[in-house]
Amino acid sequence: MNDDALLAEQMAYYKAGAAEYDRPYAEYEDLQTLLAAVDDLPIAGDVLELACGTGQWTSRLAARAHSVTAVDASPEVLALARARTASPTVQFLEADLFEWQPPRRYDTVFFAFWLSHVPPTQLPDFWNTVATALAPGGKAIFIDDGPAAAAYEQVLADQPTPTALRQLDDGSQYRIVKVFHDAQTLTDDLTALGWSVRIRSMAGNFIGIAEPPPTPG
Repeated sequence: MNDDALLAEQMAYYKAGAAEYDRPYAEYEDLQTLLAAVDDLPIAGDVLELACGTGQWTSRLAARAHSVTAVDASPEVLALARARTASPTVQFLEADLFEWQPPRRYDTVFFAFWLSHVPPTQLPDFWNTVATALAPGGKAIFIDDGPAAAAYEQVLADQPTPTALRQLDDGSQYRIVKVFHDAQTLTDDLTALGWSVRIRSMAGNFIGIAEPPPTPG
């Protein structure tokens, strides 16, 4: 399966599973710990949130930001995010993040559990998009699964792109991109792209703060 077909199936999974999206946040204490960690991160100014999902993180970002622009490809999860988020400083946008280009620059770009869904071949382009979205002095802040999370996924072997199989309550199955980034390897990869990055582990996950390559003067 090529990346385009896999990404289409991934998008279909999140559309079909919108009503089940929040379940892990109710079931796993580690996720509550990560949500609370947002309060200690350098989130400020105008914030761009990529793959906002049902808005679990959005209101916490809004409490620290001047404004939040929250983007997701699924209208189904965006409807839930809008219902959850009462802040007048938050704007929600529906867009395919593999096609969309930010129309302006932001002080912070934030994404939680999104990087693991980006195919490795598209990571350089993705990070370039993040860099162009950041205002001078801005930071990218990201949270995701570490390698230990692979034990809780049905990982499909021998795939050209790291892939996991997910099943919804109705029994339907979908293949998604799922890359379990090792913190050191990710740090090395970002450093090679010119980023300055600090990644720390927390509860089997990781939190990263990255500053983009300097703009040629």
